[in-house]
Amino acid sequence: LTCVAMALLWLPAILCIPHIHAVWACVRSCPASCVCTRERSCSILCDRAGLQQIPSEFPCEASSINLDKNNIKFVSERAFGTLPSLKSLSLQHNNISFITPGAFKGLPRLTELKMAHNEYIRYLHTRTFTALKRLVKLDLADCNLFNIPDRIFIELPALQELFCFQNNFRRIPGAIRGMENLTHVYLERNKIEAVAYNSLQGLMKLKYLNLQDNRINVIHDRAFQDCQKMEYLYLNDNLLSDLPENSFDGLRHLKMLNLGGNFLRNVSNTWFRDLVELEVLYLDRNRINYIEEGALENLTSLVSLHLNSNSLTTLPFSVFQPVFFLGRLYLFRNPWECDCKLEWLKDWMENYRLVRDIPCASPSSVAGIDLADVLFDRSPEGSCLDPMELNVTSYSATPTSELHSTTESKFSSLISKLLLQEGLPEEMANSTEALTNTTQLDRLADEVSSGVGEYAISCSFHLLALITAPAVIVLQSE
Repeated sequence: LTCVAMALLWLPAILCIPHIHAVWACVRSCPASCVCTRERSCSILCDRAGLQQIPSEFPCEASSINLDKNNIKFVSERAFGTLPSLKSLSLQHNNISFITPGAFKGLPRLTELKMAHNEYIRYLHTRTFTALKRLVKLDLADCNLFNIPDRIFIELPALQELFCFQNNFRRIPGAIRGMENLTHVYLERNKIEAVAYNSLQGLMKLKYLNLQDNRINVIHDRAFQDCQKMEYLYLNDNLLSDLPENSFDGLRHLKMLNLGGNFLRNVSNTWFRDLVELEVLYLDRNRINYIEEGALENLTSLVSLHLNSNSLTTLPFSVFQPVFFLGRLYLFRNPWECDCKLEWLKDWMENYRLVRDIPCASPSSVAGIDLADVLFDRSPEGSCLDPMELNVTSYSATPTSELHSTTESKFSSLISKLLLQEGLPEEMANSTEALTNTTQLDRLADEVSSGVGEYAISCSFHLLALITAPAVIVLQSE
């Protein structure tokens, strides 16, 4: 019994020996100017160490190496020797200008390689990443690359995430074609001009594609046909003025589509017909003035629609009806014509309280007023009546009689409103019809006070005297 008890006491210590040895070995072989820790088995931290070149030796047990923010300029062949446990390697923010083919040989378990922000690389050899058969994530962002060889990823069958944003590509790199396991591709802030019919060929598992902030002016028909698992697609801030009829056919799992910041003028009823799982649609910052009926018909999962900063004057209920139970709707910065065609939108805003800031651009009687504050009149039969256009004109070469008539009409309307507000008898005021939205009165007063020529001003004061004289008498008698 005593022997068994002693064995149990020693067992934990015996089991810990390999771990203690590994930690000791990691620290013992740590390169100068670096810090080695037991985090993630054996982490080598050489960032911000002022290194001019890659250290000649690393602990054999190393699982991650960080060489960020040094002054390394060259990566030689087998630069890291043989590190069978290394999974993560970062060389970001250096001054690397050349990578020798086979530089990463001897790293059979490497899954993550970060080389972003090395602005002098510019060129990569076809065999730069040879032997990295387990590489899952590759970051080449902001490396001033103009192109990469079409076969550079031929030995990276496990690659899933590729970061190539902020380079100088004029086309989508042909190297990604046929990469069956790619799920995320980041190509924003390049100089890409088109999405060709075969640019994304064979990307069967692609879920995320970012092409924002490029120079894309054309998308070929069915360019995304192989990307049927796509969930997030960014095409915003490009030069698109039109899209093919079948642009997004097959993207039935797409959840977010961003087309903002382009030059689109209309929304076709064919573009989104397959996007039954789409939740967020950005069409903001375009020049859209027309949405075809049926354009939103199949967007049964839509939660958020961005139509702000366009040229829309109206939004027919028949267009909006398929997405009536939308969660968020953005409509600001459009020249809305607040007539009876938009009364349904005002009611919708009041009922759901999900939209605000929709200032009217016309008619003139409601210009500048938010749609939520517009009061629609009714005919005796109960029909909606459009707000009226005010009879207001700016200075122009007008015959004297016509100018006098226009000025008198404006001023008598103004005075009648002022007198009515003072509670004077209706017969003492001018008989011009009252404005429905009284906030426009100030604007009218400003326009009149600014004048339409010296003659108009003179006539205005005469008219004021004629109209206000009876009012003064009435006030004195009281």
